[in-house]
Amino acid sequence: MTIDSATLMNKGLELLEAHHLFSLAPNKLDALIHPQSIVHCLVHLSDGSVLAQLSCPDMRTPIAYSLAWPERMHAPTKRLDLAELGTLSFEAPDLRRFPALRLAREALAEGGSTGTVLNAANEVAVEAFLAKRIGFLAIAGVVEETLAASSALAAPRRSVEDVLAIDAEARRCARSLLGRFA
Repeated sequence: MTIDSATLMNKGLELLEAHHLFSLAPNKLDALIHPQSIVHCLVHLSDGSVLAQLSCPDMRTPIAYSLAWPERMHAPTKRLDLAELGTLSFEAPDLRRFPALRLAREALAEGGSTGTVLNAANEVAVEAFLAKRIGFLAIAGVVEETLAASSALAAPRRSVEDVLAIDAEARRCARSLLGRFA
């Protein structure tokens, strides 16, 4: 399990990715807690049906699916046995327990450079956590305060260079805030 999985930031980043990759409005995107990690995505269709991409909890399968689209390629993973698995369960995330997901949803709604700042601050906070400079619960706090304090949010995103400059400014801001959480 990664730190981003434990904070649910991975789900928030996936919402931002889906928004940008598929030009979907924020209100068309959502995340669920799925403890078995078998369902990798769900698509609700206009006729009321839902398509799902299922595989064993090994990211090589959905990555292979993405890389080979529209063809299929062999993924060297265990094959999914639904009878062995038995059940699939889902629940709505508790945004009080997982503030990182709340912050990502807010960044998605805000738009502009907010997602870049969110990601940069999260990477700085996770790095500080892994270096034992801040506690686990401080990760979302660093991200939230960076979002509140960053001048990079107002920066225009016109080029790759602009995005890299916004990222660098957000990282500087997040690093300057780490001492408040030590």
